[in-house]
Amino acid sequence: MQLRLKKPLVFFDLETTGLSITNDRIIEICLLKINIDNSRDIKNWLINPQIPISEESINIHGITNEKVKNQPLFKEIAEEIVNFIKDCDLAGYNLIKFDIPLLAEELLRSKIEFNFKNCNIIDVQNIFHKLEKRTLEAAYKFYCNKILENAHSAKTDTIATYEILLEQIKKYDELSNNVDSLSKFSKNDLNFVDLAGFIRYNKKGLEVFSFGKYKNISLENIWKKNPGYFSWIKNAEFPVFTKIIIDNFIKKMNLIEKFKE
Repeated sequence: MQLRLKKPLVFFDLETTGLSITNDRIIEICLLKINIDNSRDIKNWLINPQIPISEESINIHGITNEKVKNQPLFKEIAEEIVNFIKDCDLAGYNLIKFDIPLLAEELLRSKIEFNFKNCNIIDVQNIFHKLEKRTLEAAYKFYCNKILENAHSAKTDTIATYEILLEQIKKYDELSNNVDSLSKFSKNDLNFVDLAGFIRYNKKGLEVFSFGKYKNISLENIWKKNPGYFSWIKNAEFPVFTKIIIDNFIKKMNLIEKFKE
């Protein structure tokens, strides 16, 4: 079967030094572009992260520090990545909670701001968990009836994710062969302001924190009670993208207070 597309859809997967969006780095990225006519273009890079890869991560994906030491830095390929994904929708496995926030952090470190909110995003893991609740290897066996050889290679996982989505569309009447509806279905009804999910919109459309002692309280109410909390966030280990949202909020509140004087 073929995907019905209004614009290209890029599947991607990352292998990383660890699991921290704030502190870890990308060591491999694969991008699989499905064009409107369903032809494919694929790009795959190993990347020198400039920090050590954790033993836990090496045991999962098998990429060692020696293997990446002579590879390009992320900032050296960042523009090529952006040029490949711009004007495209995005898809992947667990990309909403991990791959997109981490990719955004790497781009910001390279002085590139990419607006992921302009993309429809399909998270195949969310579709899978809503309908079957299993892992990537199990999903590949369940939907494609094949064993996922060389799992935790970015290229293998990316291609497998694309194949799984095609089979999910075939299997479930709830799914339409339409990127808009697939994106909506796979987002788990989460309405995040930042990419990592620390700030979200509540039912009234107000910005609230999704964590900590001020969870579900609007940012404006927190500002009135404890404006220093925002300074703490700016200096703590939060993603750069989250800190940009906080910085813009502080500027907005300062401007409002200035005009009240």
